[in-house]
Amino acid sequence: MTDPISDFLTRVRNAALAGHKIVEIPSSKMKLELTRILHEKGYILSYKLVEGTPFNTIKIALKYHPDTKKPAIKKISRVSSPGLRQYVGVDDMPRVLNGLGIAIISTSKGVITDKEAKDLNVGGEVICYVY
Repeated sequence: MTDPISDFLTRVRNAALAGHKIVEIPSSKMKLELTRILHEKGYILSYKLVEGTPFNTIKIALKYHPDTKKPAIKKISRVSSPGLRQYVGVDDMPRVLNGLGIAIISTSKGVITDKEAKDLNVGGEVICYVY
């Protein structure tokens, strides 16, 4: 696998579109931070790190609208890839869906959202857009 972050985003996207309640993903520090941000911003219900013998996994409980049963994550897309990294300064920070969505940025202060990066006055690598 050449891009584990894209694999993470694709697994979450496919599970949400298929209507699954839970998705399991191989764990890493970056994936755990992405999951934490998705949970804090209300895109997923909960998550748990499951420690196993060969490798650790992250169990993610997906969130759906109670009436329409549509997933809370309408779109989740990778921006920066291993072949073409996308960096932004604090002045060029992207606005996703005119501020309704979030951009997840990897900065020197850690993995944070675009709004937090503006508040901390730091730029970094744009990992993905979520709305």
